[in-house]
Amino acid sequence: MLTIEKLKEYGADVEKGLSRCANNEALYLRLVRLCVGELSSCALGDALKAGDLEKAFDIAHKLKGGVSNLALTPLSAPILELTERLRAKTPENYEPLYNEIVKETAVLSALL
Repeated sequence: MLTIEKLKEYGADVEKGLSRCANNEALYLRLVRLCVGELSSCALGDALKAGDLEKAFDIAHKLKGGVSNLALTPLSAPILELTERLRAKTPENYEPLYNEIVKETAVLSALL
């Protein structure tokens, strides 16, 4: 079961995330669960593999907003970097950053 304490141990800036949810703990936890579900089912990896950098950027940008607003710091760092690198739409090896996102998503998913 996801708790505020587990998120703190994960490295989330829970105080910042809660403040963005009017300090409503139930809302914050629900949004974190929704965010994890979205991360688990998004097509970011498929877009990167296909070389569709525009679609990959759109997906990464959307994820960046949600993860950053919830202050899920360990996950927001690689998503932020990937988003900024994709902004230029330059072909490069995005796999290491994508793998870091997948790893952090799995860690966060295990907290659920």
